Amino acid sequence: MNFWEQIKAQFKQGSVLTRLIYINLGVFAIIVAWLILSALGGLDKTWLQEFLAFPASLDRAILKPWSFVTYMFTQINFFHLIFNLIALFWFGRMFMNWLDENRLLAVYVLGGLSGAAMYLLSYYIFPGLAIESQTAQVVGASASIYAIMLALLAIAPRFKIVIPLIASFELRQLVLIFLMIDVFSIAFSQNIGGHLAHFGGAIFGYTFGILHKKGFDITGWFTIIIRAVVRTFKPKQKTKVHFTQTNQTRYESDMDYNARKVTEQEEVNRILDKIGTSGYDSLTKREKEILFKSSHYRK
Repeated sequence: MNFWEQIKAQFKQGSVLTRLIYINLGVFAIIVAWLILSALGGLDKTWLQEFLAFPASLDRAILKPWSFVTYMFTQINFFHLIFNLIALFWFGRMFMNWLDENRLLAVYVLGGLSGAAMYLLSYYIFPGLAIESQTAQVVGASASIYAIMLALLAIAPRFKIVIPLIASFELRQLVLIFLMIDVFSIAFSQNIGGHLAHFGGAIFGYTFGILHKKGFDITGWFTIIIRAVVRTFKPKQKTKVHFTQTNQTRYESDMDYNARKVTEQEEVNRILDKIGTSGYDSLTKREKEILFKSSHYRK
């Protein structure tokens, strides 16, 4: 298997988090390739960036509806890319300790859309930004990452994070540091709108987390749409027979097998939510056994 086939296999078989990272890397690679081609061919170097970036004015945004999504997968600076991907990997892994990867995708995308909405709105609210609305644009996954980060804050604010050789923090302390950096950056940065977009993602993420703890999932509709799209474009496969290990060997169709796995995952998610709110010691013996079996099968 060559390198390209390995990449395709990892993308196909990997988690949602892996795919999000690969998409961001892929877009960056395309941008770099365009910069090289444009330098050699005398083309406009900024064309692709402007095509993918989200604009600060409504009239321009209407003409580029794809940019609501493409901007959140676009980084044009290598260090910005590395920082965002490390943060995405780090907080994404933590997110999936409590919630499933479908919700991770939903929070990433909807947090990014909320960041775009905040960015657009800010150029109509604040006079200091309005004068740049016809030229300003934004790219980056930061609003989506802030959404994931603030969702975690709402669900498990006292979660311990250990940074080797440096220090250990509670999640709420680390998030506060990030938010304060953004607040101070508004005073000194040339990218004020971009920092305000971070707060758009943060507001969505925190709202999602608070409502999730109360039993409301505001991302459910998004997951339903994504599943419908995937089913539409996924090649039909022949029905397979699955064997399950019980006291008696039993046969399952694809439909029964998938339904059982969904039910089991929902039960694991409920137990993880309980840990986030009440701690591991609050689990019953049966819940601990379910969690142990789930972690065993994932290894």
